[in-house]
Formats: sequence, structure tokens, C-alpha cells
Amino acid sequence: MAITTKGQEQENNKVQTGNESVSLDRFFEQYNNREDGWKYEWNDGEIEKTKGMNQKQTAILIRLTRLFYNTKAFKNGGCLVSETDVYTSERQLRKPDISFFSGEQFIKLETTKNQIPAWVAEVISETDNANKIGKKNAEYFKAGVKVTWQIYPELQQVHVYTAPDKVTICQGETVCQGVPALPDFEITAKELFG
Repeated sequence: MAITTKGQEQENNKVQTGNESVSLDRFFEQYNNREDGWKYEWNDGEIEKTKGMNQKQTAILIRLTRLFYNTKAFKNGGCLVSETDVYTSERQLRKPDISFFSGEQFIKLETTKNQIPAWVAEVISETDNANKIGKKNAEYFKAGVKVTWQIYPELQQVHVYTAPDKVTICQGETVCQGVPALPDFEITAKELFG
């Protein structure tokens, strides 16, 4: 199996495997649980890799988790999880940086039945490709996600999508909302970035 150089991988975020398509079984065997600082996703036989969460991004996760503890969804057994497997289609396995699952979905997670989170957040880094971010966002909505947040730490902005073509850009004192997936989940961009 031929792997591109680190610079080439960062450029196109694809793991080169020659001309062959990677099966889902092979993905699970060789890529899914690697602990090398990268997050691997399976997209129609191709392996896409992005940087795993760093400490700055983890701080964002912690702030959101603390906020989530005050929501009705948490009191009803819901949870926020980081980088868990989500099949957005039969040909795509994604690992959103942060996902919300309701209490009912949490129970089903334990039975290995695929669940589509109602809310997802992706923390965008300097190595992420804008076209791929847009395609993945559309993929989430097609799968049934109701709200996505694209969090840009370097810009201190959050792009809140309630549909692929409906976005609110939050910065400073602008409130980022989880409506309709999480009605009482809101935070200003300033608070989110500490």
C-alpha cells in the first residue's frame, strides 16, 4: 500500500491506497482506531484524514459540555460525545468532532444501531479544506442532522447552519444557538472561545 508524504496528505487529506477502493472492513482493521494524532473517516472507499483534536479544541469541547449539563436534553439522558462513528450513508462513515445524542438515541448506541445526531460541531483547523467542509456539511443534513456548528478558533467565529443554505455567523457577543435540535443550548462566540 502506497502512502503519500505528510505534506501531500495535508494538502489533499486523503490517504493514498493505490487505485484500489478500501472496504469498510479494511477501514476498521487498519484505520478506525489508530492513535497517531489523526482522525480517519471512510468516504465511498476512500480514507480521509484530518488532524485529531488538540488542546485548544478540547477546551472548546469542555466549555460546550459544561453548558450542555444545564440543558433539558442532558436531564433527559442526552449526551455530547467526541469523534464517534456516524454512518451518514451506506458509503460514508464520519466522526464529527462533537455530536449530540438524545437519551433515546444513547440507549440505541449501546445496541450498535446507527444513530444520526441531531446536532454536530466540527472544529475547523488551518489544514481543513473548505470544499470538503461544505460537502460534509451537506452530507450531515442529508443524513438527518438538524443543526451543525462549524467552529473556527483562529477567526473566533461559529457558523451555525440550520440547513445547508441557512447560516448565521456568530462572533463576539452574537449568540450561537442549538435550535431546533437543542432549544436551550446557547452561548456567545466570545464565551465559547474563552
